[in-house]
Amino acid sequence: MPKVMMVKVLILGVLISGWHLPVLAANDDIEELQAPLTNEWRLVKSDRLRNIKTYVRLEDGKRYRSFRAEMVMDNVKPEALIRLILDFKNYPKWFWETREAKLLQKISDTEYYVYMIHDAPYGLPDRDVILHAVVSPQTTTKPYLDLTIKAAPNYLPLKPPLVRMVAEDLFFRFTPLANGQLKSESEGYVDPGGIVPSWAANFVQRSAPYAVALGALRMAKRDEYVNSEQALPFKVYHFSDYLAQ
Repeated sequence: MPKVMMVKVLILGVLISGWHLPVLAANDDIEELQAPLTNEWRLVKSDRLRNIKTYVRLEDGKRYRSFRAEMVMDNVKPEALIRLILDFKNYPKWFWETREAKLLQKISDTEYYVYMIHDAPYGLPDRDVILHAVVSPQTTTKPYLDLTIKAAPNYLPLKPPLVRMVAEDLFFRFTPLANGQLKSESEGYVDPGGIVPSWAANFVQRSAPYAVALGALRMAKRDEYVNSEQALPFKVYHFSDYLAQ
């Protein structure tokens, strides 16, 4: 292939991808096997430096891959992470390809409806989604906090040319550990709705969990969340609180 033609092909490939990911260390990427995915989790990335692992699987009856992420955060305060999660308007700073995010309705201190717009790959219409988020706080006997998110596509009328996402269903569990560490476990499934090439859908399912974990780790250490004087809507417990019992 002539050199000029090769350059054009490479540029076209970059434009088609549309989404911009952080540069990832090659030796942390796990090569996918040639065998088809099954309903068993398959490791696709292991970032040993940041203690992040991501997995994918293909569940029966679903169009696209499900994903899972595990992370151990060093020096992240539970209070800071909660403030980050509830700061919906700033999701575009760290959540996967989010152009806009806003609170639609606060049902209670632990239940919310949120509207988000996601940028799509080049040549595809952008997506919007309404998310119903429910927080299950820690208790004196339950050390972890759960966050369950389900898409509510009928909450608002459609907004063409945006395509309404059918699913952006996520589950997060945050558990305080010793030495100021915080364990994060998440699973999810995304159906972008409409017609989407398989390469684009697989790209998101494979790459978004790592990008979200990395973004949360970075943002939760920012001063605006660590040293905020804003009161939290519910009690937050640390590892030492359970040792004291």
